[in-house]
Amino acid sequence: MKVFQTNEIRNIALIGGAKSGKTTLAEAMLFEGGVINRRGSVDDKNTVSDYRPIELERQNSVSASILYTLYDDKKINIIDTPGFDDFIGEVISALRVTDTALMLVNAQNGVEVGTEIIWRYTNSMEKPVAFVVNHLDVELANFDETVRQLKQQFGNLVTVLQYPVNQGNGFNTIIDLLKMKLYKYLQGGGKPEILDIPASEKEKADEMHAILIEELASKEEALMEEYFDKGTLTEEQINKALRLGLMSRSMFPVICTCSKHDIGVSRMLDFVANSVPAPDEMPGIKTTNGKELTCKASDPTSLFIFKTAIEMHLGEISYFKVYAGEVSESQDVVNANRNIKERISQLFVINGKNREKVEKFVAGDIGATIKLKGTFTNNTLNSQKNADDIIELTTYPNPKFRVAVKAKNVTDDEKISTILNELAKMDPTLIFGYSKELKQMILQGQGELHLNLTKWYMENIEKIAIEYLAPKIPYRETITKSAKATYRHKKQSGGAGQFGEVHMMIQPFKEGMADQTDFPIRGRDTIELEWGGKLVMNSCIVGGAIDARFIPAILKGVMEKMEEGPLTGSYARDIVFNVYDGKMHPVDSNDISFKLAGRNAFKEAFKNAGPKILEPIYDVEVIVPEEKMGEVMTDLQGRRALIMGMDSEGNYQKIKAKVPLAEMNRYSTALSSLTSGRATYNMKFAEYVQVPADVQDKLLKAYEEEEQDED
Repeated sequence: MKVFQTNEIRNIALIGGAKSGKTTLAEAMLFEGGVINRRGSVDDKNTVSDYRPIELERQNSVSASILYTLYDDKKINIIDTPGFDDFIGEVISALRVTDTALMLVNAQNGVEVGTEIIWRYTNSMEKPVAFVVNHLDVELANFDETVRQLKQQFGNLVTVLQYPVNQGNGFNTIIDLLKMKLYKYLQGGGKPEILDIPASEKEKADEMHAILIEELASKEEALMEEYFDKGTLTEEQINKALRLGLMSRSMFPVICTCSKHDIGVSRMLDFVANSVPAPDEMPGIKTTNGKELTCKASDPTSLFIFKTAIEMHLGEISYFKVYAGEVSESQDVVNANRNIKERISQLFVINGKNREKVEKFVAGDIGATIKLKGTFTNNTLNSQKNADDIIELTTYPNPKFRVAVKAKNVTDDEKISTILNELAKMDPTLIFGYSKELKQMILQGQGELHLNLTKWYMENIEKIAIEYLAPKIPYRETITKSAKATYRHKKQSGGAGQFGEVHMMIQPFKEGMADQTDFPIRGRDTIELEWGGKLVMNSCIVGGAIDARFIPAILKGVMEKMEEGPLTGSYARDIVFNVYDGKMHPVDSNDISFKLAGRNAFKEAFKNAGPKILEPIYDVEVIVPEEKMGEVMTDLQGRRALIMGMDSEGNYQKIKAKVPLAEMNRYSTALSSLTSGRATYNMKFAEYVQVPADVQDKLLKAYEEEEQDED
């Protein structure tokens, strides 16, 4: 394959809800570009894009596929994305490195859940968007209603470039308002017959064309002057205006297709090749040290790894976009994020599972390489000249769904940990780790489907049977008042004995609190706890009742109990303990004696200090259609949520609430059921607060029963 220059490259993402036809459209685009000589289908399980075993089994995309086609001497890089919200990370990664998004909309269903959810990301990332109204051949297709919904949902910048003449069964004819021609396709699609617009459609087309040209002319002052002078625009000026409108997001064009029968696809490719901005026409991307990369081939090399995956018979493959300079085979680069050297051993242009070796990529292009030693998604690879430039990381949504993972065969636990850690490096929306506190392996993702497919991968590809359990909640324990306790540890069993006595007073810790005045403070040690909060030790020993060398042992004993709180075994936090007296033995006192005495004195004092259990509270934002607000609010209140407020977000309402993590189990599934999948949410840890008394009683009872079962 020839080396394409930056101005000859177009990067597009195919986005939209499930079953909108993205994979089928990608197949038709590859066919029209001559990259494949036969169109596959999702039903026949032979498309270039959906080739992974899970995709063939489910007959829908679960991972973004990197593809390309050729048209009008341009290389068009295509990223075909999944339509389910559980795989939104794949969509975000695709939008990050492409320059224009083609949002597919099913002409029968109109604006769907997936359309609305994905639109929010194109909005926040300020990506150019063109709408592709697909499935115009189905019986209930309604182009006018779909456009009405698009304008109602996304505003009047939605602009029709084409409309169908005979939508529904037998659809084969489109009127193009830019070319002012009728495109008639033979059965099976392909190259159309281009005809004059018939008299029956002429008045409608002329009126829509005039409005469209005036709208395009408004994109630049020079174009407006040309329009006023000549009353129209040339084809070159029209393409320029479309690029300006897309880049400024002041226009969202609407195109017609039937991807299944390859109708309208060649004209859509013409639009992409000539009206979609090239990489160097788009705004530059920022680096963390304040630079801006604008896709110049003359600059030092910068690659951004936007996706990593494991491919059968190939191993780990890294997909990248060249944001500056050029990259060649055998080139040495530096991973700026991890400060390690890598060698680009081979370069590939990718079409799904198919790959073709190439010698070089230039700025703006998308490609792949293999056998990188320590480079993963969101890493930047640079030449030595700009080794410190780190391209700003892609931001992914916080996890929404969490489970505990357990191997059905206990000997597989270590294997599970290794594999899930590797999968989490591939998928930034998948978070895995072992919780020492909960004594569980915790897996977090974007939804139940997301984690169920991870389970499928473990069992069908890795051949390791696992089960998902409800994860424990990371509670905390603390105290609400002061209390004293004395504990003597004494043990004699022949030879040297053990003896240590500790007198202790504990009290709640608060920032800025005054010191206690009951005992003089001779020394202080403040510990920032790994799990949040503080532990403060005040040594108040007078007259050598306890030798100073035993104080660290007392602290160690208290810390052991802080790691396994007296109430439920959860971490304790925010406590001050004062060691104010004690006794030693000249022979039998040692570190272990005072560690045990300190541990047990703390335990006794804790139980008498108004102990309370704290629970993690999360800030939750739910974006919901207005008509579904009542049900969602009722459900949240049933989850002990504290509603903090509501805001409008377009045609949606945003509910802000503080909700206990214990009440959020399987919330994504419940919310989807309540709103028919039209709502989405995000959650972020906020704080720890005391649980209500009735909840604490239940937790204490459950812990007691668990302890009895273990005994």
